[in-house]
Amino acid sequence: MTRSENPKQQRLNLSVSDSRRSFLKRAGATAITLALAPGALASLSQLSKTIRIGCITDLHQDIMHDGPARMDAFLKAMTTVKPDAIMQLGDFAYPHKKNAAVITPFNQAHPHALHVIGNHDTDNGHTKQQCLDIWGMPAPYYTYDVGGLRIIVLDCNERTENQKGYPAHINHEQLEWLKNQLSTHSGPFVLASHQPLAGPAAIDNSQEVHAILKEHADKILLCINGHTHLDTVAYAGTIPCFHVNSASYYWMGGDYRHESYSKDIHKKYPWISYTCPYRDALFCVITLDPRAGTIQVQGQNSTWVGPSPKTLGLKEREGQRHGCDIAPKIQSRQIKT
Repeated sequence: MTRSENPKQQRLNLSVSDSRRSFLKRAGATAITLALAPGALASLSQLSKTIRIGCITDLHQDIMHDGPARMDAFLKAMTTVKPDAIMQLGDFAYPHKKNAAVITPFNQAHPHALHVIGNHDTDNGHTKQQCLDIWGMPAPYYTYDVGGLRIIVLDCNERTENQKGYPAHINHEQLEWLKNQLSTHSGPFVLASHQPLAGPAAIDNSQEVHAILKEHADKILLCINGHTHLDTVAYAGTIPCFHVNSASYYWMGGDYRHESYSKDIHKKYPWISYTCPYRDALFCVITLDPRAGTIQVQGQNSTWVGPSPKTLGLKEREGQRHGCDIAPKIQSRQIKT
């Protein structure tokens, strides 16, 4: 997508492509091998069949001009993958009827379409209750069973006293609920949250959560999150925590404002100028294979639209390296003992 393309054509590029073939073509060929938590292999072997979960996060429908096309690319790819469930990990779309163009197709695409609330989903006066009502969630945090796998969805958008800015916390009540879930069910578990439980931008009481997870590490296969717009993996003790990259962009902020698309698009969607967009929608498929004893992440590669964060002079930080963590890609990975 270049500035010379007209806005209508820019909106159509993603939707007219063969998304299913494109996903397979752009999948990262080389998988990074990571370690599965000791003892978790026995828990993985409890699954009676291979489970696949299609994941997308940080679509930011209310920032991007082409959110519906990016969602369409994800859903078309899933028709070939045929996952056992699909999940969006937050910062999805404000919960109002104007965003039906992404909410309805996602919900109707699969009988097991799961939602996680992100910190930006309640911007502009929107509420968690609206997310529950309009997205169709059972509760802000909940469990969902898929083929013997129990997915624990957490709500990290709870505030502490005197907290400023966006919340990144799990309160005592939810922690007690989490303890009960892990103690009374044999697993295996996958934990899903918007804000990470470990690594860059981890929730402010991550160590308290880690202490709970440590007691049940042999049941927990993986933690997955969005929020950071990074492609990286951190660890909560021995448990891998996979940061799923944004479907849409890397956030740069006001000091790096620039135009990646046409002036018409930037006039109508001014927040895009704070981002470095990805040319293609990014998403992944997580495959849990009890026979092979592995968890595989099938990611994909894209390119920047306009200048990259490195070109714009963004400084690297720990765990946020250009071309590695900050990149228009989701690296394929394999987790095993």
